Amino acid sequence: MSFLNNCRQFTNLSAMKANFLQKINAALPLVADLVHAHVAMYTFSKKENYFTVISEFEPHTTYNPIKHSLIGKEIPKVQEPLIEKSIKFKSKYEGQRELDFGKFYQMYTIPIVVDYEVIAVICFEINYEDAQTRGFTRLLKTAFIILENAPKKTDNKMYRSISSRDGIIITDKNERIIFANMVASRIYHVLGVSNLLGCHLFDRQLTLHIKKETILPRCPYEKEIEVGNLVLIRRDIPINEAGNLLTRIVILSDVTEIRKKDKELKIKSAVIQEIHHRVKNNLQTIASLLRLQARRSNSMEVKEALRESVNRILSISVVHEFLSQQGDENIDVMEVTKNILQLIQQNMLDSHFKLETEFIGETIILPSKQASNLALIINELILNSIEHGFLGRNYGKIGLKISQSDEAYIIELYDNGNGLPENFSDLPTKSLGLQIVRTLIEGDMNGSFDLYNDNGVHAKIAIPYKFLMESEVDV
Repeated sequence: MSFLNNCRQFTNLSAMKANFLQKINAALPLVADLVHAHVAMYTFSKKENYFTVISEFEPHTTYNPIKHSLIGKEIPKVQEPLIEKSIKFKSKYEGQRELDFGKFYQMYTIPIVVDYEVIAVICFEINYEDAQTRGFTRLLKTAFIILENAPKKTDNKMYRSISSRDGIIITDKNERIIFANMVASRIYHVLGVSNLLGCHLFDRQLTLHIKKETILPRCPYEKEIEVGNLVLIRRDIPINEAGNLLTRIVILSDVTEIRKKDKELKIKSAVIQEIHHRVKNNLQTIASLLRLQARRSNSMEVKEALRESVNRILSISVVHEFLSQQGDENIDVMEVTKNILQLIQQNMLDSHFKLETEFIGETIILPSKQASNLALIINELILNSIEHGFLGRNYGKIGLKISQSDEAYIIELYDNGNGLPENFSDLPTKSLGLQIVRTLIEGDMNGSFDLYNDNGVHAKIAIPYKFLMESEVDV
């Protein structure tokens, strides 16, 4: 449930006050991670003499023992004396809370005041050991500054969460570093800087090894920098008041290994795309050789068999053409069908024949192996429609309808042709095309296949989800 929905459901806050609190709420993920605290926003419940929690965040930078959600819970005021005190005196307070028997947590409360009225209280609950670590006081003061300035217009993504692997640097109003966590110190130690405290953020000593800086277009406050042998994402969070800098928070994320793997994946993807491109070219070469052979033959049966073989080969090459143009190994069934129809129109249809096409339903994305099989299946079914369904006609329609059942994808290829003969089910299946179709669907794809008349022939194919999931695991 969204923050504003929580406000409407659990409180009597006006829309203006709820929107004000929403701006502060956007900063809470970063605040929780900075001070290693469980952070909750308390306000007045609809029920008299009760508080309710409308937002809470767990830290990603430390272990959090508070696992149960408080959102929407009605909490008697007598159980929260520190929050009551913050409201009464409109001031920050520090205390302790006993979460387990004999185990206490540091508690800090910060009132949110609008027009001299406290409308909410932010509560930090911090493991006692974390509250005693070096530099904690500085982090806490920074968190207070962030909350006080959060209502000012800013990009909410700037305050997104950080992890225990991120470096944190905090400066004073003169850009002098007054805090650096262990991760930031280690990053700069690799670059030959032994002590960050007291350094100016833009000292040559700190910027000497920078090789390249790239501002990320969607996040102008972030840069990707290459420094030494490292690749870092640097998030810059300046906190200003009346145009003057109060403090600056710099978050450093080491993405060296991620970028290295990205580069490897791009190279691998390029190689795979080139392989698919060569396979497509080889298939088209084979098709060209078969066309030459067909031209030299005097037998109409041989010519027809070779033409069918050419079309089967080209239908498979369509899949490899798709794969050669994209990095993904998955194929859109609808797009493959459109391309196969285009190939058949170019290679198999008389120039005077008018073919109408229709595509209905959802998109199905299949792995390349299944897409190759399906391309061959669709090719055979379309050829059957053209050779038998439209015999003696100069016009026809072929359509594809895709839907889903509880257990399978349903692919239905249909035409408005002459239909199946009345005794079709009693006839032996001599058609090589239909034998190929049944073998691929029932044998290779664990699916089902059905042919029936309905103002033309309908071929209904069901491909179980279970089979596709097992195929992906095998790959």
